[in-house]
Amino acid sequence: MPTLAFWFHDLSPFALKISDGFGLRWYGLSYAAGFVVAYLFMRILAKRGLILIPADRIGDAMTWLILGVVVGGRLGYAIFYEPHLFTTFSSSFPWWGMFALNKGGMASHGGIAGVIVASWWISRGFKHESGQIVGKCSMLHVLDVMAVAAPPGLFFGRIANFINGELLGKIVAMPGEKGPWWAVQFPQEVLSSPMSKGGHRPALGEAQQHALDTLILKHALANDSFEQAYQRVLDQIERGGETGRRIAAELAPLISARHPSQLYQAFAEGIVLWVALMLIWRKPRVSGVVASWFLIIYGVLRVATEFWRLPDAQLTVQRIMGLSRGQWLSVLMVVAGFLLLAGSLAAARRVSPMQFVGGWGKRRSIPH
Repeated sequence: MPTLAFWFHDLSPFALKISDGFGLRWYGLSYAAGFVVAYLFMRILAKRGLILIPADRIGDAMTWLILGVVVGGRLGYAIFYEPHLFTTFSSSFPWWGMFALNKGGMASHGGIAGVIVASWWISRGFKHESGQIVGKCSMLHVLDVMAVAAPPGLFFGRIANFINGELLGKIVAMPGEKGPWWAVQFPQEVLSSPMSKGGHRPALGEAQQHALDTLILKHALANDSFEQAYQRVLDQIERGGETGRRIAAELAPLISARHPSQLYQAFAEGIVLWVALMLIWRKPRVSGVVASWFLIIYGVLRVATEFWRLPDAQLTVQRIMGLSRGQWLSVLMVVAGFLLLAGSLAAARRVSPMQFVGGWGKRRSIPH
């Protein structure tokens, strides 16, 4: 298929589409995959005696972790990016904007805050059949465990962002221009507001705009809005086949080429971060050290990779002193990480004998 970049994005957000707007989405599967990997990883740690959460209670811990990620991620997104969701109600399912997860809208920073709350709850232990509390430990210990279990979920989430064609990267070639070999054309950009109004849709020339309008009109039904008509175009492209390839070839000269910033962040937050944390974890550490380095490394990587990613289009003020809202939240994470690291090391010096967590050998002492 003719393209002006390395690849023209034609992926469907549905792994299994049942009807228009309803089906099994890759975004939901990415969360499920992240939770499954975290569960299996924590089971390995528990069975090797490397963590204080009992192996038979990992499922209970995961329940709180899932709740923390979902609730924290959604609340964080609404608070930081779309406060109107709190007051958005409709007569159709799911009735409240906060519940409309099928339309996306999760903030990783909010999810991390939710994990912190879940870690506090897990650290209180679990009630045994005998009535005794088992698995009670320090909150810092649980945070360390969650830190090393989190990167796979971050990786899958960013891959889902790429599949959805959301969180677009910066433009490297305008519509009609040939982009570099590594760039990707995302047709979803047309659904955004114009760049002149803070959106992600680049301006088209008169002939280009006419070609786009003509293409959309071919697939529009009576009473369709612009968004509905264009979604029909995307649906055809996502179905593939000769018709999909033909439409994509017509649309390609009208779409910009961009940085695949979602893949940059998947690599940074999912692979680089996990490798770094595994290297830190391989030796016994004072409780809180691994979680501290998670905040520091994740924050630095997030600040760096977001220079290739555009801020959310709906924000009135997209950058403050050159940084996006996500970058400023990440800066706060780095600061919090260094404070936690200093506090953890200072507390360790007051503990006798010295207490450690981590390492791949038999567990040494773990603070309760």
